[in-house]
Amino acid sequence: MMTGTLRVRRSRGVLSGFLLMLLGLWGALIPFVGPYFNYAYTPDHVWTATTGRWWLEVLPGAVTVVAGLIVAISRFRPAAQFSAWLAALAGAWFAVGHLLTGSWSGVPSAGLPVGGSIRVSVEQIGFFTGLGIVIVFFAALALGRFTVVGVGDAALAAEEARTGAYPARADAAAADAPATDVAATRAEEPAVTASTAPVRRAGLARPVPVIRGRRAAADEPAAADEPAARAEEARADADAAAAKADEASADAARADAGRAR
Repeated sequence: MMTGTLRVRRSRGVLSGFLLMLLGLWGALIPFVGPYFNYAYTPDHVWTATTGRWWLEVLPGAVTVVAGLIVAISRFRPAAQFSAWLAALAGAWFAVGHLLTGSWSGVPSAGLPVGGSIRVSVEQIGFFTGLGIVIVFFAALALGRFTVVGVGDAALAAEEARTGAYPARADAAAADAPATDVAATRAEEPAVTASTAPVRRAGLARPVPVIRGRRAAADEPAAADEPAARAEEARADADAAAAKADEASADAARADAGRAR
């Protein structure tokens, strides 16, 4: 796994982590508050702690709450994956821990469910088996989301490699930049972008300045080009006068030749 992909968006595990925390709180508190509404294991008295309850309900419930919190807020992929594994193990302990009390002498008993057959089944599901299965499900869901490297994660890794900082930190640094730096940067930018475009007028090629994307009118003479234009016109007039003088000389020569004949 690339180093950049070890970081993920915090929203990746928010839902799974929140549900894991709720399930962990339920598993840790239901043996103490369940007797309020006749939903309990023996001893069915409120806020009565036993060794079995501590080992089989409070401990896995607390582990699930802590793991869910890390899954919900962590941006570090390995930490979130490890927490999801912890939550899955806690859920498995909820599901099978109470079944080991009869075969393993070292595992204390959580008591016996009270009530009729239907209520006993509901209590077994809500206290241990069903609760553990649901915790394992959401832990596996979180583990899968943190294991797969998505397109967004690859984009974040590429951005971090390009800028040298995680995008969230880069945005914070940009927000904290002094206003004077921004003003200095803008001051260094060219204020006017000028370009020239050749325009033909009276047989001459003359550059017309373009300021801020707007071309100056072609019929507005540029002050800097007036001397060159006048000199060019004077040369053109001189050439025309010389051509006329040559024609006049040629005509006079032909007239003299005719008279000589």
